[in-house]
Amino acid sequence: MPHSKNPRLYFALVVLLVSASVLLLHEHRPSFLRPNLHMYAYVSTSDGSLTVIDLAGLRVVAHIPVASNISDLREHASRDEIWGVSSTDGFVWVLDAPSSQLTRIPVGPLPYAIDFSPSGNRIYTTSSANDQLIAVDPASRTVLGRAKTGSEPIAVRATPDNNKVVVLNRRSSTLSIHDAPTLQQLASVPVIAQPDQVAVLPDSSLAFVTSRLENRLSVVDLNRALLVTNLELAGRPTDMLFKPDGGELYVIAPESHGLQIIDTWTHEVGGYMLLGSAPSTAIATPDASEMYVADRASGRIMPLDILNRRVGRPISVGAGPSAMRFSPADRGELPSMLLVANEDSADLAILRTRTDSLITMIPVGSRPQHLAVKIF
Repeated sequence: MPHSKNPRLYFALVVLLVSASVLLLHEHRPSFLRPNLHMYAYVSTSDGSLTVIDLAGLRVVAHIPVASNISDLREHASRDEIWGVSSTDGFVWVLDAPSSQLTRIPVGPLPYAIDFSPSGNRIYTTSSANDQLIAVDPASRTVLGRAKTGSEPIAVRATPDNNKVVVLNRRSSTLSIHDAPTLQQLASVPVIAQPDQVAVLPDSSLAFVTSRLENRLSVVDLNRALLVTNLELAGRPTDMLFKPDGGELYVIAPESHGLQIIDTWTHEVGGYMLLGSAPSTAIATPDASEMYVADRASGRIMPLDILNRRVGRPISVGAGPSAMRFSPADRGELPSMLLVANEDSADLAILRTRTDSLITMIPVGSRPQHLAVKIF
């Protein structure tokens, strides 16, 4: 005989399923994200567009055509804006997050990267073809000034004390040091061949310069404008980041399959950690308790306990993980999500940092390379 149906049982099961679904969908939502606030991720794609993702609803909400060849992408810390660079078209652009209105600011041929002053009242970029450093006013969205650099400037950094701006000049293999208020070049220091990345200590005393063509790292004293040393590395680096107090610099090199730890006070290699097949980029939590390293070859993210030098369980995220960002967090709290752009599988992986587990993967478009996150 057929079993009798129990409506109450079925109703209870439905309620449990709905409750579980709601819990899973909202577990990633930060506690401070009120209904009138928006938290969006902006992902650049190879067709020159931004894919906009609502991180509360985990869905794509817009595709915004911007420009060909987006070479950098950053969120402004104090303004509801996303800034970027189009190297092919020769302009810096700014997207107003609430309205999605786009403004283009011509700066000259072949700009590659941008940086913000510590106060956020200036945007710095370069024109590689014109050998110029350029300052842009974010309020009026106009060019404030220009200054001569070395040959083929491709990267720029404002020092944390807001006194200097440093520029990497690829063709002349120099680091030029500029006065931040006037942009005047103060000095030019020879560094390793064809430099492409620079990081400045929190106290603004030293700059660390790497090149993807060299297994060396240049250390530059910014106060005395001189080369301190060239450190030998285990492989050619693709990324580097500081411990928040500046005491250690972590250098990622795919061909060495790991991470090197540089003591920034003694300028010596202080340790090495084996991570995976081809680690390429990294990001650390604000309290420096944990680092996440993307392994492009294996399609995994490696959680790393920085203090205890331990590697956690790898997390599969997609093909070719590269750019990473955390979701915004309330003051005193750690980010609830880690976002990973997968260049080869054309999607955005979203991880729950509390459990180091994958929440979902969202298709975003061809070859996503750059990533910004904004709450407004």
